[in-house]
Amino acid sequence: TCPAGEDIARIQLLTAAGKTGEAWETILRENPFPAVCGRVCFHPCQDACNRAAFDETVSIRHVERFLGDAALQQSRSAAPLRPPTGKRVAVVGAGPAGLSAAYFLALLGYGCDVFEAAGRAGGLLRWGIPRYRLPEKILDAEIGRIVDLGVKIYTGKPATEAFLDEAARTYDALFLGCGLGRPIALKIPGEELARDGLSFLRDLQSPDACVRAQKAAIIGGGNTAVDLARSLRRLGAEPVIVYRRRREDMPAFGREAEMALEEGVRLMELKAPVRIDETGRGRRLTLQSMKMAGTGPDGRARVVPDGDATETLDVEAVYTAIGASPAAEWLMPSENEPGMIRLAHCTLVQRRLPTVFGGDLTNPVQSVTDAIASGKAGAMALDALFREGAEAVSHRLAGCRVGSGSSLSMEIYLEGARGRRASHEVAFEEINTAYFSPSSRKRPAISPPAERVRTFDEVERGLSETDIPGEAARCFNCGLCNDCDNCRLFCPEVAVMKNESGGGSESRRILYDYCKGCGICVTECPRNAMDLTVEEGI
Repeated sequence: TCPAGEDIARIQLLTAAGKTGEAWETILRENPFPAVCGRVCFHPCQDACNRAAFDETVSIRHVERFLGDAALQQSRSAAPLRPPTGKRVAVVGAGPAGLSAAYFLALLGYGCDVFEAAGRAGGLLRWGIPRYRLPEKILDAEIGRIVDLGVKIYTGKPATEAFLDEAARTYDALFLGCGLGRPIALKIPGEELARDGLSFLRDLQSPDACVRAQKAAIIGGGNTAVDLARSLRRLGAEPVIVYRRRREDMPAFGREAEMALEEGVRLMELKAPVRIDETGRGRRLTLQSMKMAGTGPDGRARVVPDGDATETLDVEAVYTAIGASPAAEWLMPSENEPGMIRLAHCTLVQRRLPTVFGGDLTNPVQSVTDAIASGKAGAMALDALFREGAEAVSHRLAGCRVGSGSSLSMEIYLEGARGRRASHEVAFEEINTAYFSPSSRKRPAISPPAERVRTFDEVERGLSETDIPGEAARCFNCGLCNDCDNCRLFCPEVAVMKNESGGGSESRRILYDYCKGCGICVTECPRNAMDLTVEEGI
């Protein structure tokens, strides 16, 4: 379920064995931002972890954070995977999607120039995520790794139609990952009296940022709303989040919302703004009470007005955080683009230049990790286009999917060992739990709320170096051979042989002249790394 297609079970296996360098390199084949994602990813991998049905899920995100930080401390860099192709690609937008596209294109041998409208690279990672979640030095270091591959980043270069015309004369392809730059309107009287939350978060990155409002209302229930409220709290304000649904319906990460409440942020549920007025001391927000009217297809409550009664909330400032849309229509592909190929995380069209639309412009889920996945998919699509032609792109990328999901693997694309594994997704019932002992998940230290609100310092400490191997060893390594040798030891016919070289499944072979098909080896494999099937045609 990792949007970036990371080889998570193998990463845990290598980390548990003390092979942290190999584990880090395994991450970098699929994701250029391990230290960033180890902090801000919403970790769907942990939600799907089979270990949760046994005791507790593995702390996958914190293992990744440790590996990413360790690599930065050692100044380790990635190496190109293919020789230079001589082709150049212009990437518009230096957010996670654009930087990811540039990274993977550089690994595949393409020259890349990234153009960013803002004064510094990073996009939402820099301007939309507060420093208490993502320290600036971590982001700068991981962007530096991409620059070390030869990628050039030009800031203060907004995307315009004139720029695209110029790019068509200079580059061989284009990746558009501009993000969503236009706030969605509230469509209520007085909305001009409210301020866009993302632009305020951007201003907070200034070293002399300050806030005068002591009581502020934030309209929305996503991560931006929570980040904004927690940032205002650190600046001495008394923020209240106004949300039209219930707390459990908030799209914000659950733990982030919980920490906001711990820090003194108020939450007004089932309240919808209907008007904003200016008063002598600030703003008056008129709120309509809402009530549930069933459940929508996304599992969240559908709400309708609960009668005609309203209430007012007097504050000194109102901020909106209800989403955004593309800054210009031409940044989105139209329905009848020539040669359009719709892929899982991006869309390829044949304009004057082959053009990939990616990031939040095309992703069904708008998250940092999905943006990274979009950049990688775009790089793979352009590489397949140049090497094999447009008719091969969809088929080529479909063959790189991880399991039954939409995530893509660069290692599979490059025909590495991961592509030779079975694609079967191991269910908890297929794990032989007799070989595992219950153990508690390691959790990182978190600063107390009273300390958190006094500073923008990072809230989570991360797991210690002594905790990491044991936590990684809790992973079932579903579907992977870890050389436990049960298959060989339990075989009554001595039909499983151990090779002198290799590791994992490549260090074992079965002598089919002696194998009777009893299946004991499969039964005694703790991780379901073996399968017993009837050969086709027999």
